[in-house]
Formats: sequence, structure tokens, C-alpha cells
Amino acid sequence: MIRTFIGYDPREAVAYNVFAHSIQTRASRPVAIIPLMLTQLQDVMWRERHPLQSTDFSFSRFLVPYMAGYEGWALFFDCDMLMLDDIARLWDLRDDRYAVQVVKHRHEPKETVKFLDAPQTRYEKKNWSSVMLFNCARCSMLTPEYVNDAPGTDLHQFKWLEDDSLIGEIPHRWNHLVDYDEHIPAEQLSNLHYTIGGPYFDEYRSCGYADLWITERDRMLHATQRYPQS
Repeated sequence: MIRTFIGYDPREAVAYNVFAHSIQTRASRPVAIIPLMLTQLQDVMWRERHPLQSTDFSFSRFLVPYMAGYEGWALFFDCDMLMLDDIARLWDLRDDRYAVQVVKHRHEPKETVKFLDAPQTRYEKKNWSSVMLFNCARCSMLTPEYVNDAPGTDLHQFKWLEDDSLIGEIPHRWNHLVDYDEHIPAEQLSNLHYTIGGPYFDEYRSCGYADLWITERDRMLHATQRYPQS
């Protein structure tokens, strides 16, 4: 079972559902998808919303090892994504040498505002935490108390680890930053990340790879009614 947690924000409900659909329809093994909805996490997520917090799941993502019982492995994804590949291929990259594995972006945004007028912040290791492959037993320091009290930069910069040698790297194709990274054929990519804003927002309808997201949405919404044969 591939345990997969996806950040959930009610303002991006359609993004969450299309992303979950894109995972399941391409997966070659069973996938359990759990949304990180704050309404379901009230007993373990009590920190107040920070002015620079752009989504509901900015910090709840770090509860994944706790929610997995600090056992085995688990995946986390932001919801503003589109899977183009079999998630089992990412799952197979698990490496016990590391506590967490990520795409190690060098992301230095120039804009100050992104979707829904959310602030665009700059910090070291930006977007590393948007796709994380957790070795849960080695992330026991991520308790609810720590996640609720630690500075946001400590969480997103992985300062909860002893050192950066515990952060493994996964191929860039699993977290392609749309309209930041060089536009390359979708066939060479595994997971698109509409980090500035996706085509589900009016102002980003013409963003890179928008046609792929719209096609996925339409496939998800398609229904065929079959009548019993006489």
C-alpha cells in the first residue's frame, strides 16, 4: 500500500480532486490517499494561521510521520499538482539511508504575490517540502507539539534533522515547477507543480501545461450511464 497524504485547502478543492484522480488512474499498485484537512486535524493542529501562510496545509504536512505512526514510509504532495506517471515508480525510490527525500530545487521567485493574492516568500530550500518521501521512523522529532510550535522556516528548511546528509534527493521530474523550470515535453516529466497558480484559477488559465490539467479534469468528470440489457 502506497500511503499518500495530499495537502487540502478548500479554496483549491478542485485541484486536490483532480490531482488525486491523476494519481489513481496511473498507479500500478494500491494507493491510499489521505487529505490533510484542518477540519479533521483539530486535535493535532492548533497553531494559529501565520500572515505569510499561503495554504491551510503549510505546516500540517509535517504531521505525516506522526499520522503514519512513525512506521514505514509515506508520501506527501501539495495539492496544486498533476501526476503524469505511475506513483509506484516514485515509491520505489525509497532509500533507508535518509529520513526524507525531496527534489532539491534552487527556487528563487521574483514575484511577491501568487495565487489568491497569497504572499510569495523566499527562503532557503524553497519548495523542497512540496513533495516529500518520508522515512517515518526516522522523523520521530516531528511531534504535534513540535510542528505546532516550531518556526515555519525551521520546518520547511528541515532544521528538525541533525544535518542535511539525512535529506536524500529524488529526480527533478517528480516536482517540475510550472513556469519556473524550463518548459520541456510532458513525456519527460512525472509530476507537474502549478506552484504560482493553476488553470483552476481564472488568472492562470493560460499557464504552462494548462491543457493537460483541463484534460484530466474532464476525464474525472466524465460519466457513462449503462442501461441493463434486456
